[in-house]
Amino acid sequence: STIMKNRTDVTEFILLGLTNKPGLQLPLFIIILLIYTITLVGNLGMILLIVLDSQLHTPMYIFLGNLSLVDFCYSSVVTPTVMTELLGGDKIISHNSCAAQMFFFGAFGTVENYLLASMAYDRYVAVCKPLHYATIMTTSVYMGLITGSYVISFMNASIHVADIFTLSFCKSNVIHHFFCDVPALMILTCFDNQVRELLLLSIESFNILFAFIVICTSYMLIFVTISKMHSASGHRKAFSTCASHFTAVSIFYGTVIFMYLQPSSSHSMDTDKVTSVFYTMVIPMLNPLIYSLRNKEVKNAFLKSILHY
Repeated sequence: STIMKNRTDVTEFILLGLTNKPGLQLPLFIIILLIYTITLVGNLGMILLIVLDSQLHTPMYIFLGNLSLVDFCYSSVVTPTVMTELLGGDKIISHNSCAAQMFFFGAFGTVENYLLASMAYDRYVAVCKPLHYATIMTTSVYMGLITGSYVISFMNASIHVADIFTLSFCKSNVIHHFFCDVPALMILTCFDNQVRELLLLSIESFNILFAFIVICTSYMLIFVTISKMHSASGHRKAFSTCASHFTAVSIFYGTVIFMYLQPSSSHSMDTDKVTSVFYTMVIPMLNPLIYSLRNKEVKNAFLKSILHY
């Protein structure tokens, strides 16, 4: 068939990278290196604290430890590639590396989405049903929520990657982005993408909206409960319990909604790049900062571990 004749099998892609302005490459490299270092130290430090301090072996902190693990992973899927690109390194990425990058980035991004929802539910139980917390948030419940987050997300990523990489790429092998992201690769495939795009959008929308509804419902119930409290200290305690999570959620969903829930026709690849930098690098750096700065127990555990060594 003519389609088969025109089709060339792409074995590698060229990433256009973050910028093609030589003057910007070194300053950006330094900024990103700094962000990445803070991300690694913050997230791995958080995991270490939670593992070492037995007082932090509670559902909330086990969720937080997983959130840090996911932030560390999905930042590491993209950031080193970008740094090599900026140093004037190789902008060529093989077909398989590109698929792997898309897979892990999509998987960890979705795990984060579901973990934030699980954490909102955990906060809801803590604030609204404090006396039943231990009986509701049992080990099997929170481990089930965590495992479920990973399983759903990895299945979801497999579907996306299989869906895109079974297509042939005949328009070009140049990716207008600094990593293999779904919208950027969709544009390069041979076939009419409307149906696939719709499918992709509906799966993504379901993931995001489902988690978002869980989070909003949890917070509405939390605020109702807080407003009925009569003591100021109760108010404060409930607010401080939720403030960090609420901050993290707002930043994450604000960016994701801006990025993914717009049709590709209105996607400008340059605004996408800016938004992508935000959620591939800045959010994973902010999460541990948000949680550690707002959190007495984390601060105490940190001081204790420093004094201990």
